[in-house]
Amino acid sequence: MQTKQLTWQFAWAYPAFRVKFILGILMMILILFYIQDFFLFIQARNGVLMDDWVLSRLPARDVSRYIFLIINPAVGFFIWRIIRNSSMCITALWGYIFFCLARMITILLIPLDPPVNLVHLTDPFLALIYGSNMITKDLFFSGHTATLCLIGLCLENKTEKMIIFFATAILAVLLLIQHVHYTADVIAAPVFSYLFWYLGKTIAKI
Repeated sequence: MQTKQLTWQFAWAYPAFRVKFILGILMMILILFYIQDFFLFIQARNGVLMDDWVLSRLPARDVSRYIFLIINPAVGFFIWRIIRNSSMCITALWGYIFFCLARMITILLIPLDPPVNLVHLTDPFLALIYGSNMITKDLFFSGHTATLCLIGLCLENKTEKMIIFFATAILAVLLLIQHVHYTADVIAAPVFSYLFWYLGKTIAKI
């Protein structure tokens, strides 16, 4: 029997693990069920247009393809990793739950209008969340940056961590070039990601 099968077999034998996993999946389903209505609400309201010193000096360009070339392989690799590691899976699952909830709260409390010269990000994955709606006011904090940073924090191999963190830095720059986020959005994302990772890791250890 393969190691990954033993890992999950032994983990599933513990009621606490089953509760954390099943409850986490149910919460993610609930979040996904309501999230489209949430983003439609924030898109319809008025926000504040920030004066961003960095963006004002960056020419706006469509770099969507490079953004996806970074984040999609990273997400695919991470899914492969958590399939082989039940503890990492729980950390990532609950970390992402906290990520979704916190991002909804910060977006709700900090209403922003999109940056000047925004170039719409064509994201097939976000289409699953937003549907056919064009959402541009989901700003503080950057979801793409936070997701990639959270992946790096969850990974256990130091080399893999460094690669993902380097990719996160490149991604943050590309998002600014695309003008889909303010500078504060991408700077704040890693700070939030560390908090989500810590909370997810704590739940995984309980």
